[in-house]
Amino acid sequence: MLSKKILLNILKFFLFLSIGVVILYLVYRNQNAAFQEDCALRGVPAQDCSLIQEVVNAFGSVNYFWILMVFVVYGISNLSRAARWVMLIKTLGYQPKFSNAFLTTIIGYFANLGIPRMGELVRAGTMARYERIAVEKVIGTVAVDRIVDVLSIFIVTGLAFLLDYDSITRFIDQYVNVDGKTVGSSNILLILGISGLIGFGMLYAFRKNLMRIKFIQKIVNVAKGFGQGLQTIARVERPWLFILHSINVWLMYYFMCYFCFLAFPPTAGLSPVAALTVYVFGAWGMVVPSPGGMGTYHLLAQLALSFHGVSGTNSFAWANISFFSVQLACNILGGITALILLPILNKDYEPMPTVDLEYEVEGVKR
Repeated sequence: MLSKKILLNILKFFLFLSIGVVILYLVYRNQNAAFQEDCALRGVPAQDCSLIQEVVNAFGSVNYFWILMVFVVYGISNLSRAARWVMLIKTLGYQPKFSNAFLTTIIGYFANLGIPRMGELVRAGTMARYERIAVEKVIGTVAVDRIVDVLSIFIVTGLAFLLDYDSITRFIDQYVNVDGKTVGSSNILLILGISGLIGFGMLYAFRKNLMRIKFIQKIVNVAKGFGQGLQTIARVERPWLFILHSINVWLMYYFMCYFCFLAFPPTAGLSPVAALTVYVFGAWGMVVPSPGGMGTYHLLAQLALSFHGVSGTNSFAWANISFFSVQLACNILGGITALILLPILNKDYEPMPTVDLEYEVEGVKR
């Protein structure tokens, strides 16, 4: 009989999978309706107008040299992520193998394709097993690693909006409307600014009462843990190197998106800034808990491509090319390879003796 935990994980998998499938279907349905209208305008018979066939044809037009380059920068990004993780684990007094950090990182991505956010636990558990470290300690380092990622995605998002401000606001001015009236981007920014000031003012005014609410207390504790996690970076051996690896991780992520741009003829002529915007929107699509960002990635990547005049059909095709190249090909092939290599490389491995150090994450001494 299945245990309650296994049953819960199975239910989570199907729930998240269903979310992704539903969103992807809605994206496909809307895009297919627009594609059928376009075919009708061009006089193409309905039986010869298939969006799926159009996407298949798009894969045939891809320059696979650039897809190969996607695999290369995928590997480079994970080399930096593994190096950064090793630096965090060393603050615990352990000397982990770099190959273990690299391969377990890839396994974590592979696991996320099954159950979103499960990858962090699988990654930590696998590393703990091969390095003989208490799993809760490894989870602490993964928590710090993810905190840095959260900070990074906000920085990259701000950079994208700063560099591509004209395209984004032009889209808002043209398409965003309420009750049939166009809402200017400047008005939206003004409304958001005023709302933010009012919100912060209310939080400050009622802060004592709010702190009695358990939910608010949890948010405050998470924020404190976030700050304490960032302080951990100062305790690594070379903080500047940690920061450089962090920059390289996200730079390589960007190049994965940009190389997919270059691989597909309808997007090959777009600017590097356009690729940055699409990358950021796609990254937020990955945050939503669906397997590998299925559906949510397509939706937000298409939206960002529309800022730069890419047609719905081509944006849907590009989103699939990018999704299958990165989320499926890289993560599945990489994950399977890592699962094969890990036991081989650790057959006679004995972890190095540890040094007794104190490590603190989220306010708990390890």
